[in-house]
Amino acid sequence: MSWPNLWNRAMKLAVAAMLALTVLTFQAGHTEASVPESWYLPELKSANPAISSVDVLIDVGHGGIDGGTSYGDLLEKDINLAIAKKTYETLRRKGYVVLMNRMDDYALSGENLWLKTRSRHIKDLAQRSHLCNEVKPKIMISLHVNSARNSSKQGAILIHQIKPQSEQLAKAVQAALNALYGTDDKPVPGRTFYLLKYSKAPTVIVEMGFITNAEDRRMLTEVQSQQRIADAIAAGVEQYMQQQK
Repeated sequence: MSWPNLWNRAMKLAVAAMLALTVLTFQAGHTEASVPESWYLPELKSANPAISSVDVLIDVGHGGIDGGTSYGDLLEKDINLAIAKKTYETLRRKGYVVLMNRMDDYALSGENLWLKTRSRHIKDLAQRSHLCNEVKPKIMISLHVNSARNSSKQGAILIHQIKPQSEQLAKAVQAALNALYGTDDKPVPGRTFYLLKYSKAPTVIVEMGFITNAEDRRMLTEVQSQQRIADAIAAGVEQYMQQQK
């Protein structure tokens, strides 16, 4: 087998192993899970419907050494993960097949051994888009927290690809979050965002609120309010999915 083929096979196995562990962990509801050897087989995606027929891939922004934006001791990466888990569970209850690309506090750049660059940031983003393109979900939602110099800036902002389906998804999620926040924001195109540019599935970045705004900060950090944000995101996703039938 040639070196390129060996490398491609190794990459597919690594992706499969990580996603298998994600599925096992959340479906079992345990913090620890062993991965069956069969999940490492090259035919994994075609043999396992949990990976070959994914509805939603949740991209959990930042992680590990990359804390994202912050306010005092609050770190974006922790907020993203907390709301991502709630969104995961809400969408699962609605009957969707859902995966998360980060289920703990670590950087995805550490799993990227294939991209020849010194930029940890680019390696992180490339790994996220690569996973999306390997799994081929119907959609990907990337969860983030915003910040601004003006502390009065409030509400959620959806950023979408220059693709009709991505824009439709952004509008649906934006409307649900606007209703929650009492705002009237509109989604915006993100032409220069790496994740949006290189992910083949309809993808949106969900800026869930401003950590620099007192009311948004409360929403982003209180457990009950985090659930309301997760429910709003899930409602937007559900509306989009129903429009595609």
